[in-house]
Amino acid sequence: MAHLPEASPGLKRSLTVTPTAAIIVTSVVGSGVFVKARVMTCNVGSPGLVLLAYVVAGVFTLAGALSYAELGAMLPRAGGPYNYVGAAFGRFWAFLTAWGGILRAVGGSAALAVVFAIFFNDLVGGSLSPGQAKAVTVGVLVALTALALAPVGSNGAVASVVTGLKVTLVVGVGVAAFAFGDGTWGHFGASGAAGVCEGVPESARLGLAGFGAAIIGALWSYAGWTFITLLAEEVRDPGRTLPLALVGATGLIIGLYVLVNAGFFYALDPEVVASVSEQSSVASAVLVRLLGAGGATLLAVGLLISTFGSLHASLLTRSRLPFALARDGLLPRSLARLSARTRTPVYATLALGGLSIATALSGTFDILTDLVIFLVLLFNGLAVASVYVLRRKLPDAERPYRVWGYPVVPALFLLATLYLLVNTLIATPGRALAGLGGVALGLPIYWYYARTLPPERPEDWLGESNLS
Repeated sequence: MAHLPEASPGLKRSLTVTPTAAIIVTSVVGSGVFVKARVMTCNVGSPGLVLLAYVVAGVFTLAGALSYAELGAMLPRAGGPYNYVGAAFGRFWAFLTAWGGILRAVGGSAALAVVFAIFFNDLVGGSLSPGQAKAVTVGVLVALTALALAPVGSNGAVASVVTGLKVTLVVGVGVAAFAFGDGTWGHFGASGAAGVCEGVPESARLGLAGFGAAIIGALWSYAGWTFITLLAEEVRDPGRTLPLALVGATGLIIGLYVLVNAGFFYALDPEVVASVSEQSSVASAVLVRLLGAGGATLLAVGLLISTFGSLHASLLTRSRLPFALARDGLLPRSLARLSARTRTPVYATLALGGLSIATALSGTFDILTDLVIFLVLLFNGLAVASVYVLRRKLPDAERPYRVWGYPVVPALFLLATLYLLVNTLIATPGRALAGLGGVALGLPIYWYYARTLPPERPEDWLGESNLS
């Protein structure tokens, strides 16, 4: 593949194992683990099945992480799955993968910024006016866009600090639930089926359908584990670092999620968990019971930090998608320009930050985030399927890491992905079709830029560009 000449030195390989793993953890651990227990209890009825759903979703995520580890070590280029899908299925599908990722980036970053403002308003006692809330939303996006323009090593250090705070928060909530208060192991033998279950449809309660819904709920708590591969071109010794970070971080997250959810059920009867208000969270109910009003304040601070970290990781990693497309001639050349001082993609980062601000202010972020649910599943599945295709197409390519359990482990991920795709089509067909429509909006852009590019070969995606 012909790469556009770059106006400055290439991306710098600065990220070692610790900051790489930290970016994964801070990308994944958000507010989901603190709020999903209520709905999942309504889905399955018992604490044991909620924990099992988290373990199953974690194993599914780990299977994907192992597959991505092989691909990332083999193709350590900016844009992650854009490269895997391109090498396996061609430039057209690579573009659609990246385009879907950009839609998700804009909607997701805008949504996180709005959530940050909501948590900040909670922290100051609800005193913000609508205008002030918008100012906080824009302010955090501007600040984190500016931070993403700093050297990637500095961003890795920030991610490490925020990740430490996030892990401390999750462990602290879990341990506090066990260590303080009047909880009992007897809660694990009780049922939450008689809970209020506000907003949870009967079709997603109990039985196989309920367990499937619980797994989907757990999976959203694991979402974000793929983002680090977007920075693969800035990871030092990617053949070793990416597998260690992906597998280690995923294992840590599974442990954290099981610990904190077990703590919730030790502290609260499952029927109480299922009856928590839709506007509240199980974590808040536990901390208020243990610490009084101070518990709610502590959780608000924790959620603020957690959202800040997730938003930082989102803007940092996803800016590499428009950069990768532009460098390969599929978007305006200016988006591939790097800063001579920080060696980061200046205009790609500014474009992502600017679009996220516009989306947050327009109030359309919910539409975008709904659109990409189906796309995330589809393109993650395509990326993992690339393991099989590239083993056949490029058998002699260097693979510093080979996925453990091949060919079974990638197959498990693909089977679970197929189930979730079908489930999404049945449950929310409008969203799935709208997501495909959102991707279709990128087709004129692809055809405009691709018409001038030379024919492609799978091995062209292996080429490195100005790596250090």
